[in-house]
Amino acid sequence: MSTARPASPRPAPSRAGAAAQVPAPASFLSSPHSSGRPRLGYGTNGLTDLRLDDALGLLADLGYDGVGLTLDHMHLDPLAPDLAARTARVARRLRELGLGVTVETGARYVLDPRRKHGPSLLDPDPEDRAARARLLLRAVRVASDLGAHAVHCFSGIRPADTPPDEAWKRLTSSLTPVLEAAQAARVPLAVEPEPGHLLATLDDFHHLRGLLGDPAPAVLGLTLDIGHCQCLEPLPPADCLRAAAPWVHHIQIEDMRRGVHEHLPFGDGEIDFPPVLAALADLTAAGYPGLTVVELPRHSHAGPELARTSLSFLRREAPTC
Repeated sequence: MSTARPASPRPAPSRAGAAAQVPAPASFLSSPHSSGRPRLGYGTNGLTDLRLDDALGLLADLGYDGVGLTLDHMHLDPLAPDLAARTARVARRLRELGLGVTVETGARYVLDPRRKHGPSLLDPDPEDRAARARLLLRAVRVASDLGAHAVHCFSGIRPADTPPDEAWKRLTSSLTPVLEAAQAARVPLAVEPEPGHLLATLDDFHHLRGLLGDPAPAVLGLTLDIGHCQCLEPLPPADCLRAAAPWVHHIQIEDMRRGVHEHLPFGDGEIDFPPVLAALADLTAAGYPGLTVVELPRHSHAGPELARTSLSFLRREAPTC
């Protein structure tokens, strides 16, 4: 998900469960940089000018390990008829190509053609919140049928005139049935801290965990966007990855500048990637089975070429990739 706008960096986390205060597992911290080969993918929200079958074929031909599949009207529409049959066809195609998958739910207008990312889990109208929750429940079923690593989601922007405490209550209430479905399906829910949203930082994620009674990481985990860490986290992106290691189920990666939420091709921002990719190799060596997906949703016009150059960049900066 991407919205180009300033994003004020937050102060260092202060809540007891803050990411900066949570130690990563010893196996992650002690493993050598060269012992893990990250599984790389590309997001279909950056390939919206291609048919899904063509996009999957492109990624397999380029040498990607998987795909971040955004449920949208052009790629496995979650609201169109015969979803189960269409999902089964995609599952067969993924198996044929040897691609792993994470299901993403950040489509801009999938629920409302006039409201970007609306409705959200925080909307004042309970029916609007329920519509977003129903989409996530469908995403859990799709992910289960695809054999996906996780289902990605986000909180949404706190509506005007809604106090923070009320917004958190709406979020936890809306997510509870989704978490129950995800646990039953054995598909982790991976919440993404999103600049400008109620849940914007790793600290906010741990606040949500506390409100929900500290669900097991296998049930409620993280989508960690490396660019978002650069944008507003107090820790450098590599340290964010290490701090978040116990909860990470999905990783998104792109370049970004401090304080500006704009997803950029590699080399166009400010991120120092070798330390990030070394930390990612450590995470993989410690057992992380998920994908690291290039996230360039505003660059579909150049999607095939950027898919090629992005993979080359990641392999060049981290030879183990």
